[in-house]
Amino acid sequence: MTWEIAFVFAVLGFAIISFVLERQPPDQVAITVLALVIAGGALPWAAHLPTVKELFVVFSSPAPVTIAAMFVLSAALEKCGVIEWIASALGKLAGLGYRRFLLILMVAVALISAFINNTPVVMVFLPAVLSLSRTLGVPASKMLIPLSYASIFGGTCTLVGTSTNILASSILADAGQPPIGMFEIAWVGIPLLIMGCIYLITIGHRLLPERETLTSLLTEEERKEFLTEAYVSVGSPLVGKSISQSGLLKGKSVRILELVRENVALPVDPRETTMLAGDRLVLGCRPSGFAHARSIEGLDLSSTLGLGLEAISAHEGSIVEGVIGPRSTLVGQTVRDIAFRQRFRVILMAIHRRGINLRKKMDNLKVESGDLLLMMGTDQAIEALRRSDDILLLDHPPTPSRSSRKKTPIVLATVALVIILASLNLMPIAGTALVGVAVILATGCLTPKEGYASIEWSILLLIFGMLGLGLAMSSTGAADLLAQILTKVAGFSFIPDDIKPLVVLGVLYLLTMVMTETLSNNATVVLMTPIALSLGPSLGVDPRPFVITACLAASASFSTPIGYQTNTYVYGVAGYKFTDFTRVGLPLNLLCFLLSIFIIPRIWSF
Repeated sequence: MTWEIAFVFAVLGFAIISFVLERQPPDQVAITVLALVIAGGALPWAAHLPTVKELFVVFSSPAPVTIAAMFVLSAALEKCGVIEWIASALGKLAGLGYRRFLLILMVAVALISAFINNTPVVMVFLPAVLSLSRTLGVPASKMLIPLSYASIFGGTCTLVGTSTNILASSILADAGQPPIGMFEIAWVGIPLLIMGCIYLITIGHRLLPERETLTSLLTEEERKEFLTEAYVSVGSPLVGKSISQSGLLKGKSVRILELVRENVALPVDPRETTMLAGDRLVLGCRPSGFAHARSIEGLDLSSTLGLGLEAISAHEGSIVEGVIGPRSTLVGQTVRDIAFRQRFRVILMAIHRRGINLRKKMDNLKVESGDLLLMMGTDQAIEALRRSDDILLLDHPPTPSRSSRKKTPIVLATVALVIILASLNLMPIAGTALVGVAVILATGCLTPKEGYASIEWSILLLIFGMLGLGLAMSSTGAADLLAQILTKVAGFSFIPDDIKPLVVLGVLYLLTMVMTETLSNNATVVLMTPIALSLGPSLGVDPRPFVITACLAASASFSTPIGYQTNTYVYGVAGYKFTDFTRVGLPLNLLCFLLSIFIIPRIWSF
């Protein structure tokens, strides 16, 4: 083992540990990894590490360009209302009953996800499925995990179904192998989809938990309160007292949602927060609590003190849930910086993240993609928030976008053209995707600003960083060494030589599957594809079946809510626990493993 290989292994270990601990965003970790590899390659005695010039070749890779273009095409489909229309049309089939409807839902979602990015599909379907679950009389938890799984299965049916397929195809092409065809992996993807549907409507649905959303756990009285504002008048006996000493919180009929002092919302601790003259309190009151608040001496509910904020004045308030989307401008900002009250005219009551309700010390908490927010506001404020692209409200399905419907034929024709040209090998997928983006922008289906905003730049940075590490693994021989170790571990002496490739294939699938459940699917496929390419020569067989295996296993994330982005989104919405995914997803992982290992060698022979 050379020092370069040891260095690459150290960087690889740093990347994996950082991804698992999640102390820094994945894209930040990936850029740090790329910087480390660049620094190592710049050393004068680094004979085998790629140079800076060689490493910067990753920025000309067609895979990230293709993925960025597919984000734009997906955004065009989303904007013209095609996905929303399909989601709304499914509502007419709710009379078929839960299991039949679940089957139709999964097939529809998989069909859409086969050609556009999975995340917007799930995001658009979320409110529709929540509404339909009430119509069907079943908890949303019985439908949202299948929704996420269906989008994952759809992604395994085509080259453009998920970014992992595009990445694996690009790495394969860079190694001098034919790239993956548009429908090549459908030989495995479609059987996996059929098997997954059968599993979920026969066995899986029994394993799905019956859990409720955050708002469904509230009584009708708790969901509706009166929002009012009160201020501490000059000379009030409340001045200098803590909120708990004021007697305002006696009973459960009044809640202090916010304290505004000099136009700044302050954190509220009833025992520690001392009231001053001019303080404005935002209260959530039930009818009896409203009367109680009025009875507190020195607390004025009739004036707004001219603080420059729109008065709430005892309007009826509603509690709603909303999800932070991947392209939300709120991601990375703290709750204090966002200033929900001033920006959206709503009160942020709690944040639900990965099975944990966060209510205390939220001010310094940075908002993340997939966070579920519990908010209270007037009906007017909530309707205004509904038109925002930053938060997707879950109280009812979105209204189809009528203004862009006239562009629908152009968008559909463009996406179809991209798929046809790539399928017939008339143009590489990167070229067809870029042509599609040019048509979308030229015809006004999306503005350039909307196109830029639709791209998840954090994913592209993650890909660039990991491509650099993958290049270092290949050039130093680290990938070959790992392939040899994997071959030795899987190729016990008592195993006949003719089935050793199949055994190694199975070990590769399991290893990739475990990695994708803890790392991101894109990071996993970039790390495992070079190893898969090295396995073929080490066994004296064609490497293509190993690459296909790594590609499919990197998408087979069913056992945890953190391995795939769509799993993360439905995690908080339906009140799931981490173990819910393991209980339903682990048998599905094993079924996918067995079916893939059975089919792959028969389609791509060793």
